[in-house]
Amino acid sequence: MINKSVSLIVPAYKEKDNIQPLVTRLAAALGGYNYEIVIMDDNSRDGTEELVEALAKEFPVRIIVRRDKKGLASAVVDGFSYTKSDIIVVMDADLQHPPEVIPSVIKAIEDGADIAVGSRYIEGGGCEGWSLLRRIISKGAAFISHVFLPSTRKINDPMSGLFALKRDVLKGADLNPSGFKILLEVLMLGKWNSVVEVPFMFVTRSRGESKLNTKQQLDYLKHIFSLMRRTGELTRFIKFSIVGGTGVIVNLGLYALLTRYGGFSPIDNTSAGILSGNIALTISIETSIITNFILNNFFTFSDRNTGGVLSFFKRLLNFNLICLIGALIQIGVTNLFAVVFGFHDIVAVLIGIIIAFLWNYLLNNFLTWKK
Repeated sequence: MINKSVSLIVPAYKEKDNIQPLVTRLAAALGGYNYEIVIMDDNSRDGTEELVEALAKEFPVRIIVRRDKKGLASAVVDGFSYTKSDIIVVMDADLQHPPEVIPSVIKAIEDGADIAVGSRYIEGGGCEGWSLLRRIISKGAAFISHVFLPSTRKINDPMSGLFALKRDVLKGADLNPSGFKILLEVLMLGKWNSVVEVPFMFVTRSRGESKLNTKQQLDYLKHIFSLMRRTGELTRFIKFSIVGGTGVIVNLGLYALLTRYGGFSPIDNTSAGILSGNIALTISIETSIITNFILNNFFTFSDRNTGGVLSFFKRLLNFNLICLIGALIQIGVTNLFAVVFGFHDIVAVLIGIIIAFLWNYLLNNFLTWKK
C-alpha cells in the first residue's frame, strides 16, 4: 500500500559527488512512498544539472537551477512553490542528513505533528566527529535563538537543516530568509500548533567541502535581527531597554541621594563605606526592581500579561527573585570595580547595572513573561 505523497526539497551548490548516492539511498528508504525529489541548485556548473537529468530517467527527481540567486534558505523557499505534496521534507545534499532517517520524520507528520524536526540535541541524536569549538558554536547559536525568538524555545534544535512540515504551515507566511537557517523562518512565521523532534546522527561529510564559515555566522546574526524586527521581538527588546533606562535613573539616582544627602556613606574600601554604601545600594536596587516590574508588566509584556491579581503577584515574586540574583551580580561587580580596582563609585555602580540588566532581560523573558 502506497502512503501519502511526499515532496523532498534538497538545496545544493557544488554537490555533484553527493547527488547520486543521495538519490539512490532515498529511493531505498522511501520505497513505500509516492515521493518526488526537487534539487534546488544555485547554478553550480559542476555537472550537477546533467547528472540529475540522467538520474531522472530512473528516479522521481528533477532539478531547478537558480541562475540569478544564491543562498540555502532562499533556495528552500523557492523550492516550496515547485513541490506538489501536502507533506514537504527539507534536507541537505551533502549526506550529513542520513536519508535513512527520513521515514521517521515523515511518520511524525503522519501522526499529527505540524512540523517534525530532525534533532541532534535530544536522546538518540548527536554530531559525529565535531570538535569542541564546533559544538560550542552550534549550542551558542541555539541559545541566541531561544533568547531572542520565543517561538523556538521549546525546540532543542531550532538550527536543524532537516525537517518536515505540512503544507498548511506555509499558508500566508511571508518568508524572507537570509543565510542557511530556513527552519527558524518557518518556526517564527509559519502557522503551526505542534512540533515533534526526531533524533538523528549528524554525520561527517565524506565528499565535497563544508560551507560553514565566518560569513555564515554573521548572516545568522543578521537573520536573528531580521526575525526580531519582523515579529515584534525587537520592539519588545527596545521597550525593555527603555524601562531598564528608567530603572538606571531610579537605581543610580536613589543611591546618589542616599549617599550624598541621606546620611549613607559612598561605597569605598573603608569598613563604613562597604557597610553603609551597600545598604544604600540595596535600597536603590529594590526600589528600581519594583518600578521596573510595573512598567514591564503593563508596557513591555502587555501581550503576555494574563491572569488576575494572583498572577500579577506571582510574576512580581518571580521578577524579584530573578532581579535579586541580578542585584547580587550588580553588587559584586560594583564592589569589584570600586573596592578592588578603585573606580569612582558612580562609574562602578553603572557597570554593575549594565551587566545585571543583561541578566534580568534574559531570565525574565524566559521565565516571568514566558510565551
